[in-house]
Amino acid sequence: MKDYPVNMTVTPEVQAFFDEATNTISYIVKDPNSSSCAIVDSVMDIDYAAGRITYDHADELIRQVETQGLKLEWIIETHVHADHLSAAPYIQQKLGGKIGIGSKIMVVQDTFGKIFNEGTEFQRDGSQFDALFEDGDTYMIGTMQAFAMYTPGHTPACMVHVMGDAAFVGDTLFMPDGGSARADFPGGDAGTLYDSIQKVLTLPDETRLFMCHDYGPNGRDIQWETTVGEERAHNIHVGAGKTKEEFVKFRTERDAQLAMPRLIIPSLQVNMRAGAIPTDKDGRPMLKVPVNGL
Repeated sequence: MKDYPVNMTVTPEVQAFFDEATNTISYIVKDPNSSSCAIVDSVMDIDYAAGRITYDHADELIRQVETQGLKLEWIIETHVHADHLSAAPYIQQKLGGKIGIGSKIMVVQDTFGKIFNEGTEFQRDGSQFDALFEDGDTYMIGTMQAFAMYTPGHTPACMVHVMGDAAFVGDTLFMPDGGSARADFPGGDAGTLYDSIQKVLTLPDETRLFMCHDYGPNGRDIQWETTVGEERAHNIHVGAGKTKEEFVKFRTERDAQLAMPRLIIPSLQVNMRAGAIPTDKDGRPMLKVPVNGL
């Protein structure tokens, strides 16, 4: 495995914000030795039936950053989400910071640029983002070094971001009783996802893992934090020594039964643009609905 710069002596302060409409958890991650912070996986609110965008969730993140006197340096997207819209540009306009995502965003942009019949004006080079991370790339949040770990399988552009003893896993893993995310979207692959999860589970056992989603399986309260050790021992899809063959068989059969996420059509169009809403030829915000395209 790649020699990642793990530093378990740094413990960032992590604040979680749960969005009930999409079961998404966003995070403010503060460097313990400065006022610098990052926001991970923000949410922009949408009433899809009414075609209305609002910013209540993002405004709460902004309010917390301002109230605590923090300096926002990074707005991190763990991947191109298919179940919620990113508020990255809205937050950046209010607080500054750089928007970062994995470099394989270009694969996603090419795939969905075709599905949504985007014209040549839609750039497929990742230029909508301020930083495109490669596997093992490092960046600073104040005095705290963070790094990106390439973890494809759910999508081709998924990355886990490790900040001190905390790792933000996106959809690569769920809580131990939630298992793992689907791998049947264009560019997804169950075997690749298994390999990526195993890579994450080579981090130290005490590494804190923070989920992007939780659905409260079996009626339990919503949770978002666990550890590598807990996942390795108890994850219902990959823990306790489950083989790659077992995982691929289960994941493939399970994915075939799943409906498409409710917000996949607006989410993909917005998120592959770093959170910007597409416009029509007259400059009006407008979303497309591809028929039989997904």
